[in-house]
Amino acid sequence: MTSGVGQRVVIVGGGTAGWMTAAALARLLPGRRDIRLVESEEIGIVGVGEATLPHIRAFNERLGIREADFMSWTRGTFKLGIEFRDWGKHGDSYIHPFGTFGRGRGEVDFHHYWARLKMMGADIPPLEEFSFGCMMARMNRFDLPSTDSSSLSSTFGYAYQFDATLFAPYLRALAEGLGVRRTEGMVVDVTRDGESGDIVSITLRDGEIVEGDLFVDCSGFRSLLLGGALEEPFQDWSHWLPADRAMAMPCHTRTEVTPYTSAIAMPSGWRWRIPLQHRTGNGYVYSSAFLSDDDAARALEAAVEGEPIAPPRPLRFRTGRRERSWVNNCVAIGLASGFLEPLESTSIYLVQAAITALVELFPETRVSSIDRDEFNRVIDFEYDRIRDFLILHYHATTRDDSPFWNYVRTMSVPDSLTEKMELFRRRGRVVKYREGVFLDASWIAVYIGQGVLPEGYDPRAEGADAEMLIQSMRALHGQIRAEVAAKTGHLDYIARYCPMANAA
Repeated sequence: MTSGVGQRVVIVGGGTAGWMTAAALARLLPGRRDIRLVESEEIGIVGVGEATLPHIRAFNERLGIREADFMSWTRGTFKLGIEFRDWGKHGDSYIHPFGTFGRGRGEVDFHHYWARLKMMGADIPPLEEFSFGCMMARMNRFDLPSTDSSSLSSTFGYAYQFDATLFAPYLRALAEGLGVRRTEGMVVDVTRDGESGDIVSITLRDGEIVEGDLFVDCSGFRSLLLGGALEEPFQDWSHWLPADRAMAMPCHTRTEVTPYTSAIAMPSGWRWRIPLQHRTGNGYVYSSAFLSDDDAARALEAAVEGEPIAPPRPLRFRTGRRERSWVNNCVAIGLASGFLEPLESTSIYLVQAAITALVELFPETRVSSIDRDEFNRVIDFEYDRIRDFLILHYHATTRDDSPFWNYVRTMSVPDSLTEKMELFRRRGRVVKYREGVFLDASWIAVYIGQGVLPEGYDPRAEGADAEMLIQSMRALHGQIRAEVAAKTGHLDYIARYCPMANAA
C-alpha cells in the first residue's frame, strides 16, 4: 500500500525539533526538496537549558557545524556525564559517564573483574574511579578525547550543555542558508484527502493555504497533525514515570561550572542543575499527584545555588509515545511523537534518531508502507528502551522517606526491565542490543551506583591471577588520577576554545 509523495515537504513547528529537521533535510538531501517550515512567534521556545548526549556531535558534524562556533553561539559548556545525588539512598552520589570503565581490553567487561575482587574482600577503589570520564568530571577538568585507541584518554566521550533559546535560531540561520523557506503563521485547520486519508494542506490563521506532499509534525506537545488531525492514539506511561510537571528557573552562577549535569533527588522527584557559560539552569521535575505547583516552586527557590534571574516557570507534560510516529504522509518528530522526562537528556537524541531514520527512509516519489513500518519499529524501540532505563533510576532505590519514593520503589515495572535487573543481579550480565542509545557502561553505572550489586560474575573473570589483578587495578587507578590531574580546568578550556559570543 503506497501513497503519492512529490517534492514538497512542510514542517509544522519550529523550535529545536523543527529547525533540526529542516537543516538536516536540506543538508543531507540537497537540491531535491522544496522544504517549507511554518511556525508562529506567538508560540515561544521552551528554553530551560539543554543537556545532551554524545550523539549530537556526529549530527552536528554531518550538518557541517563547527563545534567551537556552535558552543560559542549557544554559550555552551562540556558534558562528560550526569551526576546522580541521593537516588539510591540519601548521601549517595555517582556519575553516569559517557565512556567505559577500565581499559576495555579484558576477556570480559571490566566490571566483572572488579566484582570478583570485591567479593573476595579486596581493598580496591569504587568502580567510578576506574572511569576516565568520571574522574575528569569529579576533578572539573576537560580535554578532547585522544584519537589513539591505546590511550586511556580515548576511553571517554562528551556532549554539550547549551542555551536552548539560542540553539533554534542558530539552526534556523543554517537551514535558511540551505534554501529552507520559513512562513510565519498559526495553523488553524488541516485538510485531508477523503480517500487516502493523507494530509493535503494546512490553513493558517490569515487564510493562507499551504499544500504539501510530506508533512513533518514538530508542533510539540500539541501534536497538531499526528495527534490532532490523524488522531493517532497515545501510550501513557505515567504509571511507570509519574513525574508530569517541571518548575524551571535560571540563576546566576555562584558555584563551579561543572563538566556534567546534576540530577539531585527531591522528596517528590528530582532537581536538575545545568551550568552554562552565562547562567545555570535549574528545574524541579515532580509528580503533581504528590506535590503542588506552589510547593514545587518554593522548594526550587530554596534549593538553587545562586541569585534567581527569573521566577519559577511551570511546564506540564505526559510521558509516553504515540502508537505510531509515521502515519500516512505525516511524520512526527520530537514532542509531537512522544516525551520521556529529561532525566537522561534524551529529548534531542530522540529528535536526532527520528531525523536520521527519516533521511534513510525518505520517499523518492511514494510513501511505502514497508519504509513507514521500519521507521515506526526503529522509533518504538528507541522509546521503549529509554523508558526502561529511566524507570530503573526510580525503581532501584531504598528510599522510603516520602510517598513518592515509596510509590516508585514498590511499583510494578515492565517485564523487559525486570528481566534485565535479574540478569545483572545474578552474575553482572548486561543485556546487549544492536539498537538503542544506552550501552553497557550506562546500565552498569546506574545499577552499581544505586546499589543493584551482582551476586556473581562471568566465570571467565577467573582466568586472571587475583594478586596480579589487584596490582594492575591499583596501577590503572593511579594512572587515571595522574593523567586527569594534568588536564586543563573546564572553564580554562572553554575560555581558550569557545568563549561565549553574542553576550547581552
